[in-house]
Amino acid sequence: MPFRPLTAISLVLLLGGCAVGPDYARPPLATPAAFHAAPEHWKLAEPAEAGVGESWWTIFDDPLLDRLVAAAEQANQDIVAADAAYRQARAAIGASRAALFPGLDGSVSSSRGQTANSNGSINTTRTTDRVGLSSAWEIDLWGRLRRGLEAGTANAGAGAADLAAVRLSVQASVVQAYLQLRINDAQLRLLDRTLGVYRRSHEITRNRYESGVASQADVAQAESQLRSTEAQQVDLGIQRAQLEHALAVLQGRFPGETGVPPADGVPRLPEVPPALPSALLERRPDVAAAERRVAAANAQIGVAQAAFFPRLTINASGGYQNSSFADLLSAPHRFWSLGPAFALTLFDAGARASQKEQAIAAYDRSVAGYRQTVLSAFREVEDDLAALRVLAQERDIQQQATGAANEFQALTHNQYLAGTVSFLNVATAQAAALNAERSQLELLNRQLLATVGLIQALGGSPWTAAAVD
Repeated sequence: MPFRPLTAISLVLLLGGCAVGPDYARPPLATPAAFHAAPEHWKLAEPAEAGVGESWWTIFDDPLLDRLVAAAEQANQDIVAADAAYRQARAAIGASRAALFPGLDGSVSSSRGQTANSNGSINTTRTTDRVGLSSAWEIDLWGRLRRGLEAGTANAGAGAADLAAVRLSVQASVVQAYLQLRINDAQLRLLDRTLGVYRRSHEITRNRYESGVASQADVAQAESQLRSTEAQQVDLGIQRAQLEHALAVLQGRFPGETGVPPADGVPRLPEVPPALPSALLERRPDVAAAERRVAAANAQIGVAQAAFFPRLTINASGGYQNSSFADLLSAPHRFWSLGPAFALTLFDAGARASQKEQAIAAYDRSVAGYRQTVLSAFREVEDDLAALRVLAQERDIQQQATGAANEFQALTHNQYLAGTVSFLNVATAQAAALNAERSQLELLNRQLLATVGLIQALGGSPWTAAAVD
């Protein structure tokens, strides 16, 4: 029976379903059943229970904050760069997928030359015109190309997760800067009220000094307290300007192009919705990105292993060739060829073995990175949960301390007016009251930042690593 090339090609195509290398499975990782540092009132979610919404910052109920986050999502340059990297990864999928199909090249050429006979005489100069098509198709017998496509798809999934992680980070940065700015406004209002009290105390002390009741030292003490508090107020202006500059840059603008007007209210401390510990593996984009990179590294092992096997390429070409272009496209001048070609590296001094070892080591490193990312995710959640629990207790105690300091300030002021204590006692009591109220605002600021940190640590919004086409 004569050999039939097409029959042989059909047989090798049937072998194309084989793909060497390990099939991917997510690395096993046991997660805790509950968060250790969860406050008593903070319950775990049921699997079907909704978590933090996509626009999670709306829990602060501030329309201006909503606009600032929306502007940052549109123009932040870190988000723009991450989006470009994701689009680049998606485009690479197309290049990997194209390698599975035959390529087709066309050519048109014209050449003029001379040839010599065996006796050395030169024949007549001849012109050769040629029109042809050529095609080459690598049959993916061992799955090298499919593993490459698998790796590219996983890398695109990692790029999508990276984009989500950058977006979440920018959102959290905007919210934290805005909340700090509002606490700064509250501190400025506190200092305004305090300066009003200090100015009245300074005026009363000067009047008492002029009446011979108070000493000049009392006047100097009252003025020192007044001026130092004014300096604190000026210093808060520096912090506010820096926060406005940070918000502008986060929105993709130059510092000073935008400003945030002062507000009268203090941000409300929201309650964070509950979540299951295992939900971190699905909702945190950095965890999803690390897992997709494990999948990509696993596929690269198959690519490296396929290099030990021969490559089969089917080459085809055809066209017309003649010395006269007018008669070029005619049957007598047609040519064609079709046939398979096997290629196998016989000796490479261990290069392929080393490449496979590199692929396996890269996979092991990506698995370790994935597990470390998960561990870090749980640590961040536990840190913020612990911070919120302790800060709530500390703020309750601080509220009691503030009440006592205000009462002490009122009593000392009355005693000073009655002439039973010096102004030094008044200044000490007033400074204690101011420090207590500022400490209370600082604790609120830390609670707000820890709340944002917890939402970010929980993944912000529901995010699932979907398949990338």
